[in-house]
Amino acid sequence: MTGTPLGTASGSPLRVGLVGYGLAGSVFHAPLIAATEGLALDTVVTSNPERQQQARAEFPDVRLAATPDELFDRAAELDLVVIASPNKTHVPLARTALEAGLPVVVDKPVAGTAAEARELAALAEERELLLSVFQNRRWDNDFLTLRKLLNEGELGDAWRFESRFERWRPKPKGGWRESGDPAEIGGLLYDLGSHVVDQALVLFGPAASVYAETDIRRPGAETDDDTFIAITHTNGVRSHLYVSATTAQLGPRFRVLGSTAGYVKYGLDPQEAALRDGLRPGPGWGAEPESLWGRVGSGESPLTGGGRAEPTLPGDYPAYYAAVAKALLEGGPNPVTAREAAAALDVLEAARRSAREKVTVTL
Repeated sequence: MTGTPLGTASGSPLRVGLVGYGLAGSVFHAPLIAATEGLALDTVVTSNPERQQQARAEFPDVRLAATPDELFDRAAELDLVVIASPNKTHVPLARTALEAGLPVVVDKPVAGTAAEARELAALAEERELLLSVFQNRRWDNDFLTLRKLLNEGELGDAWRFESRFERWRPKPKGGWRESGDPAEIGGLLYDLGSHVVDQALVLFGPAASVYAETDIRRPGAETDDDTFIAITHTNGVRSHLYVSATTAQLGPRFRVLGSTAGYVKYGLDPQEAALRDGLRPGPGWGAEPESLWGRVGSGESPLTGGGRAEPTLPGDYPAYYAAVAKALLEGGPNPVTAREAAAALDVLEAARRSAREKVTVTL
């Protein structure tokens, strides 16, 4: 449900309050909001003086608030709240925003459990408000290219989907994302796993069963840093998903095997690196050089010249917030619903149980 389209005075943009200005808020959300026609970054919530200075330097007209309560005290001055704070705050902040009558975008994972995600979805539906989840990796360049290949039948019937989101970080960085406290909802299963599971479900539909292995490999690490998830989809496709901070030699980002051909793609979408470097959406955004294109073919390794080079479609993170703006202003569809996010959380919860009990979990 998108809710009733919002009217704005004389076509003025929707005023957005952004809660959190760490990695998610400063690198992803703030630049993308500012680049979206119909949206204006009105307020940034952070109690960190350095981050306050950073926000003001990057967006001179932005208002600052030290706490979410300050933001919600003037809810009537806002049209949308974006929650990019630590995972454990997502549910209470989203609930408060919805109860204040505000549409909400929440960074992934929307909640720690599927039940909490569905409760939020029900509240949003009851209030006729937009509740959307920032699954930006649906707009990665390789994912868009793979969807095109599948839709055009270039691979025949898909049989196996391998997806890797791997890094080499032999020393833990610390912080809540690597905390062993379950309340923090940290670890790679819920961090990068939220991306690869969502992509698998979008491509191949609901999961029938889940098997997983989670390990803590690095000295001093407190939560999973090397995780494997196997999904058997109801249509028979098998997804093998790897998320790791301990991968000394990185595998292909995607290897997709079908009845007539396969697609292999190395390297990450360039948009995160561009945003981290201070670049902003514009002409040529999301494009990658031909040397990084994946290959489509059969019977031979792509590393020895097998198959043909497949031009990679440009990545398009700006499309997410453009869709949010259209949903709010015109009643367009929600780009990522909380119920879709809940289905991914069903898989993540099953994966956690599978790894703990050493069983395959049927959904």
